[in-house]
Order: sequence, then structure tokens, then C-alpha cells
Amino acid sequence: MQPTRRQPLFLVTGASCVGKSSMCEILFQKEQDYVVMESDLLWEERFNTPRDNYRAYRGLWMRVCASIAQIGKPVVLCGCAVPEQFEGLPERALFTGTHYLALVCGREQLLQRAARRGVTEPGLLESSLAFNEWLKRNAAATAPPLTLLDTSSLSPEEAAGRAEAWIYSRLRQAQAEERKEQGKGE
Repeated sequence: MQPTRRQPLFLVTGASCVGKSSMCEILFQKEQDYVVMESDLLWEERFNTPRDNYRAYRGLWMRVCASIAQIGKPVVLCGCAVPEQFEGLPERALFTGTHYLALVCGREQLLQRAARRGVTEPGLLESSLAFNEWLKRNAAATAPPLTLLDTSSLSPEEAAGRAEAWIYSRLRQAQAEERKEQGKGE
């Protein structure tokens, strides 16, 4: 089945323990004009292919999101990712646009949150800290650029409110561009 209704795709990323899951859970409970999905839902070891940037896994999620969007609502996909893992895939053509929000926080906040969650494995902590810093340094240089949301001093509810405002601002912008395009064709 080929999707016929194209919607924007919203991707929420961030390091482990930055507050992404808590915030996305709140977005999930509030969703009305979009559908929230957690990318870990379909993870299996066979998708652990960093050598090709997790191509099969990212493509699978884009096809799932495009199918869900057939109800007329865009999808907000939450999980650890970067734009280059999605943008070069053929499935990218299934969406009117892709928008990336990266949650980040301070080093101490990330370590405190990890401790509260019982995350103590040194390799995972170092990986999370490194990805968190990479996002801060490289957000503007990715294509498309990542929008950063610093959750250091935000509650999950406050972060969800800001993320939802970001989603709605992008939706309004996409709708305005669509109306403009339709006006050119008349």
C-alpha cells in the first residue's frame, strides 16, 4: 500500500537520561492533532547496524510513520537519532517535511537523572554524555538543523509544553506554505 496523504514528520531526539521519555509520555497523553510514537518499540538486535547508520531501522520507522499519517495527522517520533539517519533514505519522500527537536541538558543534570533511573553502567553514561555534548555543538550544522530544547531546569511538563509549542509552530508554518503553493496554482 502506497501512502497518499503526506504529512510532516517530527523527530524528538536526545541522549539517554536527558528527559526525552518522560516528556514524550506527556505529549502522548496530550496528543490531539498529532500521534506520538516511541522508536524503541520496534527495536531488535538485528537492527543494531551502526556501520550503515541503522538504515533498515530508520526506513522501517519512516514507513510506519507514513502509514499512521494516513489518518490525517502527523507523527512525532521519539528516540535517539540524528537527521543524517533519515534524510538520505528513499522513505523521506513520504513526508512534506522533517523537523528535529533535540533535548539536551547540563552534564550534572544528566548524571543526576541517570542516578535516579538506576543507570550506572559507565559505557552507557559516557555514551549519553558524549551524545548530549555532540548535539549541543552540532545542532546548527545538521541538515536540516536541530532545534535545541535545554531541559536542565525544566520539569517534564514544562518541556512537553515547549515541545508542543514547537510542533504547533511548525504545523502552522507548513499549513501557510501549503496555502501559498495552492494560491500559485490557481
